[in-house]
Amino acid sequence: MVKAVLFDLDGTLANSLKDLADATNYAIGKFGFQKRKVEEYKYFAGDGMPKMIERALPEDSNDSETVSKILPIFLDFYGLHFCDNTRAYDGMPDVIDNLKAKGIKVAVVTNKADEMAHKVVSNLYGDRFDLIFGKRDGIPPKPDPTAALRTMEFLGVKPCECVFVGDSKMDVMTGVNSGAYPVGVLWGFRKEDELISGGAKSIIKQPKELLAIIDNLV
Repeated sequence: MVKAVLFDLDGTLANSLKDLADATNYAIGKFGFQKRKVEEYKYFAGDGMPKMIERALPEDSNDSETVSKILPIFLDFYGLHFCDNTRAYDGMPDVIDNLKAKGIKVAVVTNKADEMAHKVVSNLYGDRFDLIFGKRDGIPPKPDPTAALRTMEFLGVKPCECVFVGDSKMDVMTGVNSGAYPVGVLWGFRKEDELISGGAKSIIKQPKELLAIIDNLV
């Protein structure tokens, strides 16, 4: 029986691609680097903000020192513009409400910085979630299972009682690594073959399909 569902944020709960791209392009542009196309950020985002900046930079300039100089510019801009274009995916708020009505706990586990994760989730979903676990000092990023396991502990559930939902290989691997049931989604940033290679046991095209999967898990 499923007692909790853990969700990735960007590309799963939030269509945030343009705001992430705009903030990164603004920051790297301040240092004279060429801006990247919005679609490219589907493969830049997902592993935390520093990694996204690193991927957006030319290979000969993506060293840690350069990234560390650009990161504060990104954070200042993104902190003001994080929801200019970001929206909840259609149908997802209803799915969260449905899960909660069934007594299932819901949480967010993301590599986005913890403070920003709280801002985005609160803006889009209010106080629906039982826990928001963003990137925190001392906690390795997904696909390491630490954040997911700590979330499960906080919720008082076992890994075998959980579903992990995300749009990337990293997310479904987090589900596998933590012992949860991994579900990949196709409305986000990545494609089906990547989700399959990461170990997704189910792949869905619309948020409402998640409810049927959970009803069928015993």
